[in-house]
Amino acid sequence: MNTLLVEGMTLEPQTSAHADEMFAVLSDPAIYKYENEPPASVEWLRNRYRQLETRRSPDGSQQWLNWVVRLPDSRLAGYVQATVGAEGHCHIAYIFASAFWGKGYAFESVEAMIAELAASYGARTLWAVFKEDNSRSYRLLERLAFHPAAPADYRRHGVESDEMLMTRVSYL
Repeated sequence: MNTLLVEGMTLEPQTSAHADEMFAVLSDPAIYKYENEPPASVEWLRNRYRQLETRRSPDGSQQWLNWVVRLPDSRLAGYVQATVGAEGHCHIAYIFASAFWGKGYAFESVEAMIAELAASYGARTLWAVFKEDNSRSYRLLERLAFHPAAPADYRRHGVESDEMLMTRVSYL
């Protein structure tokens, strides 16, 4: 995995060494209005990150790519991630602490990740799932040229009734 530089930020390949800093970021209660729940402990997060450091699903069919987003002042703001499957299909996700919402960090980070996914991993069809009442994610994905997916795609991707699925075809 490459380290990505964008607008003064550094997207570092996520490792277990990031667990302490990321635990603080992921402890922001505002995040969980739309997400499930914060990590149970720093140790739990460290173990999860160790699993993700393999960069592969257990069966080897998917690449797991995770970057932490470091700001110019060296603080971590959140993360971006992608699961790359067969034939250039890729699911993306991101989480940023609420202190960093509305500042362009998510847009710049996700855009840089998408360019890297296309250039280095052959990602062509991108998917993102989020809670349908999360208007911030909707607007972010819309700015990134995603559009609502077809109903048949919801079933195929196992999207829950309170979620929205958006997609983008990349020609980079």
